[in-house]
This record gives sequence, structure tokens and C-alpha cells, in this order.
Amino acid sequence: ISTEVLGLAGFDWLVLDAEHAPNDVTTLIPQLMALKGSSSAQVVRVPTNEPIIIKRMLDIGFYNFLVPFVETAEQAAQAVASTRYPPEGIRGVSVSHRGNMFGTVPDYFAQSNKNISILVQIESQTGVDNVEAIAATEGVDGVFVGPSDLAAALGHLGNASHPEVQRAIQHIFASAKKHGKPSGILAPVEADARRYLEWGATFVAVGSDLGVFRSATQKLADAFKK
Repeated sequence: ISTEVLGLAGFDWLVLDAEHAPNDVTTLIPQLMALKGSSSAQVVRVPTNEPIIIKRMLDIGFYNFLVPFVETAEQAAQAVASTRYPPEGIRGVSVSHRGNMFGTVPDYFAQSNKNISILVQIESQTGVDNVEAIAATEGVDGVFVGPSDLAAALGHLGNASHPEVQRAIQHIFASAKKHGKPSGILAPVEADARRYLEWGATFVAVGSDLGVFRSATQKLADAFKK
């Protein structure tokens, strides 16, 4: 239900999270169904950069992927290959699945490789060091910053506002722009989101369902406890 409500709010895109949230194909299918009439693009954050997991997400109907903890161009290329049918990639072939409307989509196999977007998540020092090569990887459509993990990796656990972390974020944005790729980040604090937009981020996750729900319920409870 929360997915359906968010789909009506007018956001440009929504992330359905299978990394930190208790989601898998069985819980994501009804969420995709709930978003059928929504104008929001649906992005799945897979739990790991594994071809089998990505294949299953493709087969249930996802076209947009956020792949966590990418540290090298080789890992980025693996993520891309996992979404492409041969000879461009290694995606396994099923002739009838939800993604191709159970075999009823004309030219699905001919068009599928062209309709996928891959966003790779940079959240380690190694990823920062290799971000230019990652951004330059063919098939990578955008670069996304995981600020909390990045802060932890840089020795500032719980403090993504630390200057060293902020410099790394700016470097990631600049590197993506250099290679003609959009950049994004998670920023549930409005001031942070607006700063990142000024720095050149083009897709910013500005909140989460749990965050919005917790904030609203706490505000309501506090209002009647006074």
C-alpha cells in the first residue's frame, strides 16, 4: 500500500530496495503491480552484483537497476553484462515471464538490451579511486553515491557531512559529469539534497517511506502530548 501511495505522489523515480529492506522477487512483484499506473520510474536496488539476482529482477519486470558497492570498472561491466542478452551479455533466456508479459511483447528480445538502465553505487575509497573508469564503462548509465557507507569507509561512520566525505562526493559528481553520465545520491535532509543538486547531481533520493512515516507519526504524537 505504501508503494502505491508513493506512486501517486508525483516523484520522478522510486527506488524499491532489496539491499537494506526485506524485499525479494515475491514481495517486489505486488509492488510493481501497485505502480502500474504511476508516472514514477521504478528502480530496483539489488542486494548484490550477482547475475542470477539481476536476471530474476529483469524477469519480473524491472528495467532500471541500482547496483550497490561497485568498486571497479570490471564490476561495473559485470553488472551491465548481467542485464544484456547474448552476445552483448550473459542474461539467461526465458521465453515467458512477467517482464515480457508472458511472451506477448512483440520484439522483446530484440529491444530488451536497449531499454535497460544501470546505475552503479560508489560507497568505498576504492570506488572513489576508480570512479572515472567506472563512469566510462560502456553500458553504465549513471553513478550514485551511497553516503553512509562511503562515510564509514573513509573513517567517519555516521558523519556523511565530514569535509573529507563531502570532497569525495564532489569528486564523484565531477567524474560522472566528465564522462557524460548523470550522478545521484541519497539525501533525506533537504539542505543536503539542495546542496547536491547545486553540485550537479541530477537524481536525488530525497526520502524514504519509513522516514516519512516515522517523521509524520512522531509529529502527530508530539502535537497531542503537549
